[in-house]
Amino acid sequence: MDNNGFVNIGVQRFDRIREQKAFYIDKTDFIREWWESGSDVTLITRPRRFGKTLNMSMIECFFSNKYAGRGDLFEGLSIWNDAYRRLQGTYPVIFLSFANIKTTSCSDMKYKITEVIANLYAQKDYLLEGNLLNENEKEYYKSIKAGMEDKIAAGTIHFMADFLKRYYGKDVIILLDEYDTPMQEAWISGYWDEASAFFRGFFNSTFKTNPCLCRGLITGITRISKESIFSDLNNLKVVTTTSNRYATAFGFTEEEVFRALDDSGLGREKQGVKAWYDGFTFGSHSDIYNPWSIASFIDNGGEYDTYWADTSGNGLVNALIRQGNVLVKRAMEDLLKGRLLTVELNEQVVFDQLNGTASAVWSLLLATGYLKVERLERVGERKKKVYTVSLTNMEVVSMFEDMVKSWFGGCTETAYNNFIKALLINDVDAMNEFMNKIALHSFSNFDIAKGAADDDAPERFYHGFVLGLMVELEGRFQITSNRESGFGRYDVMLIPTDKEKDCAYIIEFKVHKSLKEKDLTKTVENALDQIAEKKYEAKLIADGFAPENIRKYGFAFKGKECLIGSNSSAQDFALAAKSVK
Repeated sequence: MDNNGFVNIGVQRFDRIREQKAFYIDKTDFIREWWESGSDVTLITRPRRFGKTLNMSMIECFFSNKYAGRGDLFEGLSIWNDAYRRLQGTYPVIFLSFANIKTTSCSDMKYKITEVIANLYAQKDYLLEGNLLNENEKEYYKSIKAGMEDKIAAGTIHFMADFLKRYYGKDVIILLDEYDTPMQEAWISGYWDEASAFFRGFFNSTFKTNPCLCRGLITGITRISKESIFSDLNNLKVVTTTSNRYATAFGFTEEEVFRALDDSGLGREKQGVKAWYDGFTFGSHSDIYNPWSIASFIDNGGEYDTYWADTSGNGLVNALIRQGNVLVKRAMEDLLKGRLLTVELNEQVVFDQLNGTASAVWSLLLATGYLKVERLERVGERKKKVYTVSLTNMEVVSMFEDMVKSWFGGCTETAYNNFIKALLINDVDAMNEFMNKIALHSFSNFDIAKGAADDDAPERFYHGFVLGLMVELEGRFQITSNRESGFGRYDVMLIPTDKEKDCAYIIEFKVHKSLKEKDLTKTVENALDQIAEKKYEAKLIADGFAPENIRKYGFAFKGKECLIGSNSSAQDFALAAKSVK
């Protein structure tokens, strides 16, 4: 580790960090390990901000002839202590990054990709000098520009590798960083099929049918299914977060973190840093830390914050959980309570399944670093992988809590806070007023897709609402949902931590059934009757709550209308309604 200088947050160029003598933890063993693996093409997936781009820059600085004679960049580092130094600066290298390809349309995505390629060609226009290229090849070279046709773009890196091999007399190393960024944007924005067709041709030409390729290295966050974009790439070695290979090459080990804290005068904060930022597991290596959080913590003099979680990129995860089915939201309730989740999942992220299967969502959360593997077992005759997972650390829990709060944010933030206050003082009129504002604004946020039926909205909204209660009332109440009590299941129960200060609450949700119920008032009555008939208060009474300190509410939904009733007040049945249509 070289920790003689300042922390240069956000700089991802290896040469600049080394020239500035900035904070750097030696990861050059990765160079040796990757080279000795012998794999033609390697895909390595790691969560964002785990040093993928910096390591790719390090690979370029080590192998690229553009950096010939720059052994000074590696002086004092592990790789410079053996025979590998003779390889430094001896290969032609193509380095591409798709990190900034974030567009809402396929045409814009293709333009941005071709812009990256055109810039590469412009940087190497020395190839046009002399007689290396014939006239047709020079004409082709000059035609490469942003906005070129798909069929031309697909072969551009293939041809560039050929030109470079002829110029230098040596096969080419191709580096592609953040390959999946445009693919994630394509799924979010609805042009997945067209984008995946484009990338299938591009990857095939670049990495499969390229006789001038020496080695290829690809990095990204997710392992997109082979069928989607890598169908022709049989020479691809995939290394995910559950692989032991390169396990310590991305991210900081606990030993590295504690040494950096000591060197920075923050050694007293080791246990606090462990509680906040430890928890990532790669392969069999646990206690891996996110470099961005550690570097930011040191740079800010030991101030704890959600550094990694705040660096954007959460849009896809937010949408999947907010719009997820009942199983996804119930599982998130358990995860936020610190419980473990046991699931079958496939580390290949099949984007086409993200809307339909919970396992696809857990696969994505594992790949993006929000879940960590506590245990992996092989079960059954087919030895299926069964993962026991949990939220990674305190920083991730905090991020998800903020995410849930944002679902009810914006124009309804005050309404949501006022609803909570009204609930706690049994003001049914105010509860109705504020809930209708919340429901009207929030139902669409919980829709799975455009055109989803209004009758489906309450169930998705309800489970998101329960998560909101959990986060908003954390510490004051234990929130449970869909649990057994008495003779059935209640929807939500709020159990106070201080019985002297707060009442307990039982809430039953019901969707209006027009064939059986005349109006929402009848739906509320049925909800309250169910609470009584099923004796949902049995557990609370058994735990020592007096019946008068148990409040019961019925929530009725019809489309985006909501009506709340209570039989917990002095009257037998107090009901108020301000429906918003």
